[in-house]
Amino acid sequence: MRFLLTVFILTIYSTTFAQQQSQNDSIYIIQDSVLIPTKSGVDISAIIVRKKTNTSPLPAILFYTTYYQDASDAIFAKKSADRDYVGIVAYARGIKTDLKNYKPFENEGTDIYDIIKWISKQKWCNGSVGMYSGSYTGYSQWATVKNIHPALKTIVPQVAVMPGYDFPMENNVPLSHILSWSNDNIYKNKLLPRSLPFDFFNKGTAYNKLDSLAGIPNPIFQNWLSHPAYDSYWQSMVPTPSEFAKINIPVLTTTGYYDGSQIGAIQYFKLHNKYNKNANHYFVIGPYDHFGGQRRPAKNLMGYEIDSVANISMEKLAYDWLDFILKGNPKPELLKDKVNYQVMGTNEWRHAPNLQIINNDTLTFYLDTKLLIAKKPKKKRFEKQIVDFKDRETQNNYYTPEIIFDTLDASNGLVFTTEPFQKEFTINGSFTGNLWATINKKDMDVSLALYELMPDGSYFFLIRYVGRASFAKDNSKRQLLQPNKKESIPFDNTRFVSKKINKGSRLVILLNINKHPFEIINYGSGKPVSEETIQDAGEPLQIKWHNDSYIKIPVWKN
Repeated sequence: MRFLLTVFILTIYSTTFAQQQSQNDSIYIIQDSVLIPTKSGVDISAIIVRKKTNTSPLPAILFYTTYYQDASDAIFAKKSADRDYVGIVAYARGIKTDLKNYKPFENEGTDIYDIIKWISKQKWCNGSVGMYSGSYTGYSQWATVKNIHPALKTIVPQVAVMPGYDFPMENNVPLSHILSWSNDNIYKNKLLPRSLPFDFFNKGTAYNKLDSLAGIPNPIFQNWLSHPAYDSYWQSMVPTPSEFAKINIPVLTTTGYYDGSQIGAIQYFKLHNKYNKNANHYFVIGPYDHFGGQRRPAKNLMGYEIDSVANISMEKLAYDWLDFILKGNPKPELLKDKVNYQVMGTNEWRHAPNLQIINNDTLTFYLDTKLLIAKKPKKKRFEKQIVDFKDRETQNNYYTPEIIFDTLDASNGLVFTTEPFQKEFTINGSFTGNLWATINKKDMDVSLALYELMPDGSYFFLIRYVGRASFAKDNSKRQLLQPNKKESIPFDNTRFVSKKINKGSRLVILLNINKHPFEIINYGSGKPVSEETIQDAGEPLQIKWHNDSYIKIPVWKN
């Protein structure tokens, strides 16, 4: 089962607020189920909330969502009204109206333009609109700025997913919960059987039959699996290079080290700055999961007590930013520069004008005889790994329920460890590298997790990479490996992390191949992976991991 950071990647959080004590609705003017026209001819359902005491036109804050819970959704609009805005919750096409019109990620670029156009013409709006919040709502803001309406003055995309890039697949490996996402949140079917992943695993069923195995056909799930490459279908949903170059409104991005959507959130930031050299874009990242990166962080995040300075409400930061842009209030104090990151273990935030100068060195380690060594080995060697996909008694699993733990379960993977460090330093950024492997099949799904082994013997989970080998060189085009030939598997699409590494600590890599009930199984036949069954397993996967494989870790040394 994939690490907890992906399990709830797009789960709606209205339920949390519904459990809070409801506010006195008598202070608001609430318009529910307002239908906003679009050029498509399909109306968009919306909730509009204003405080009765506000009689003059105000800026409007749009919270656009693909989720519908119940009347408690108005809380998102009330929060804006409480800050003396007009608060609007608008639902994706088909949500709350007719699901036959619903297609996730496909219509935001045009529909939201029409929504903002309509909002800006209402008598209660002063002509200025801002957008905020996260996950799918974060994505929707990036779809919106493909063609910016003049009334849109700023966006605050928090923990924003990038379709096809980090959801519903990450490095071309489908996430574990993509069937339940639409089953539970969109179609609102009965919950999937708890036995489903075990039935899938034990029977060796094809992954694209998972919905049939549950007895609940799922068109969204099937459509997503039909696009295993980062192809034009996915790419059309986010800004092109020329569109990024034209995004001149202020942007604030927030995410977390343990946010399942961090890869997409940071990629938006990188692309905006790459194609627009004058991008007015601020980036905030800290020890947060998907919820903490858009609301309020957990003081204890999966067993890790976050530094006190990290205990900052990202929702409040978003509103302070909106006040800064739309009302002329002071800029939020945290935003001392374009890149703002909290260094775990130091109780301090650091700030930089860009991602390029947050480290002053790079540590390179080669994977050699269960060690991570700093110099490229002169003698060529390899570590052997065998994975029998027909064997359902053992698993190659990756699961970290906590960030700090006492024992590392290798789960039939390979562990590589550095010598203890003689001086402390800080990891700042995303680790990269290149694996050299010879296998007897045409493909495999690789897992690579990085830990700090601390002097007291406990482990601190830092980052994980998962990716499909056949897409390692180009995520838009599958290139099968040649059996029994030494192949290069480069990787650079990993999560950003910042943490002080203590003197006496070691770094540890756990290298593995996915084989367990909770994720797709790549049998390596070369067929579309979602169509493979246990009948395609053939002989066990035999891997030679060559010792010129390496990882690169960006660091700051004092």
